[in-house]
Amino acid sequence: MMHAPKAWMWGLLLVSCLLLGLGCGVGSQGWEAAVPPWNTAVSQQILWDIRVPRNVGAWIGGALLGLSGAVAQGLFRNPLADPYLLGSSSGASLGVSLYLIAWGSSAISDASLGRLGLTGAAFLGAVLAVVMTLLLSQGLQQSLRLLLAGVVVGVVMGALSTLVALTDPTIWQTLQGFMLGSVVMIDQAACTLLGAVLLVCLILASVWSRVLDALYLGEDTARSLGMPLTSARWGLVAVMSLATGSAVAQMGLIAFIGLAAPHAIRSTVRATHAWLLILSALMGGVLLLASDILARLLWAPEELPVGVITSVLGGGYLLWRLQRSPQGVA
Repeated sequence: MMHAPKAWMWGLLLVSCLLLGLGCGVGSQGWEAAVPPWNTAVSQQILWDIRVPRNVGAWIGGALLGLSGAVAQGLFRNPLADPYLLGSSSGASLGVSLYLIAWGSSAISDASLGRLGLTGAAFLGAVLAVVMTLLLSQGLQQSLRLLLAGVVVGVVMGALSTLVALTDPTIWQTLQGFMLGSVVMIDQAACTLLGAVLLVCLILASVWSRVLDALYLGEDTARSLGMPLTSARWGLVAVMSLATGSAVAQMGLIAFIGLAAPHAIRSTVRATHAWLLILSALMGGVLLLASDILARLLWAPEELPVGVITSVLGGGYLLWRLQRSPQGVA
């Protein structure tokens, strides 16, 4: 059953607000021990310096992945496309591996400096992977060639990342934490950065949303309608790379959000890409924030990696869709 885009937008915004409120009441000890009197200086610091940035950052990071996934699915006309198609995830892993090998334990001895270094290494690695994919595909004219180049770059960089990590077993734990994803280190500065990137990416993606609508009808049709396919492709790939690279740099590799969020919207809402992009971002924020809350609650006082939760939820959703639609999940 299809629903109106505006109703979905307001519904997702309402759910987002409820989850933000719920998330601020969940701490390292779970829910019961997480509601101290907020009139003390310590509790105020916990709320505003730790819990609020973490929850807001998780929502924005999920929104970036949801938006990037919607762009990928529209650009490649494939409902199973995700933000990591161009090799950015493997590139980020390689960047983190090289950084840890270069600096060793000193890289994380200072939490803030270590986080900054890991973030920069992950972002540069993701950008390098995308650039290599574009060079191998010799541009953006052929979507299939671009996809194949992305797969090749992803496999090669993933293998290199593993090879680098094998040279020093002491970095495995840090690298594994990055590959499973976490929002625990997001602070106010990271929230501001991610929020600015989300705003820029939403604006740029909306500019080319009509091109995505035309591509849905076929490349020949889009070209006959006079759409600027070449410039739009470059712009949309840049949006996808910036959104994915920023999210991965701050949170690590979080699976299925970029795939499941836009797919869920496409399967329930009939709308143009101008709406699909916004709704996919909102859905991505809801999914990642809900997953992070579950990660804190399910095994309290221990915390599960949020990437494990998103993988279980995302995989379960796709299996459910497969059961409901024998033809596939499209």
